[in-house]
Amino acid sequence: MVPDRSEDGAPSGAARALDRAVEDLYADLRRLAGAAMAREPAGHTLQATAVVHEAWLRLARTAGLDVGDRKRFLVLAARVMRQVLVDHARGKRRVKRGKGELPIELREDSVPAKAPPSIDLLALDEALERLGALDARQVEIIDLRYVVGLEVEEVADLLDLSTATVKRETAMARAWLMASIGGEPARDQRR
Repeated sequence: MVPDRSEDGAPSGAARALDRAVEDLYADLRRLAGAAMAREPAGHTLQATAVVHEAWLRLARTAGLDVGDRKRFLVLAARVMRQVLVDHARGKRRVKRGKGELPIELREDSVPAKAPPSIDLLALDEALERLGALDARQVEIIDLRYVVGLEVEEVADLLDLSTATVKRETAMARAWLMASIGGEPARDQRR
């Protein structure tokens, strides 16, 4: 437990450091949520701020959460943000009794020549859960690359991997996921 105040009533050094760490992490969450929401279709009813707040609340309930380990925190945050988006899609499916399909792309190029096929976000989440049982690191990479939109170099730095490993694992995970949900794997346009 970090003491809140020193003897003179001012915030303790440890409390100030924790406050700064939390502010920095919140800023990181805002950036990640903004990137994730930029990938959502026009007219999407969930806002980046709502994603951040919901993710923050869920993360705060996580037992043993270490805000001092920024890398692990961001990896966990990416997964939690995916779950927020999945839960939102489930809610919309229940309300509209639709298919829950949202245009989530497993493509490297950001401007495809033709509109990408819609991928059922719920089916993608189930496939990611199955992939996680086989290779948890590939799921982390997919979350970081496609849910929050980090570049290969950022993912490599965050997970302490080489860029070649991130590219290879991304390609393998994409192929496995596309086969699992019945689509064709997208070609990697940016190596």
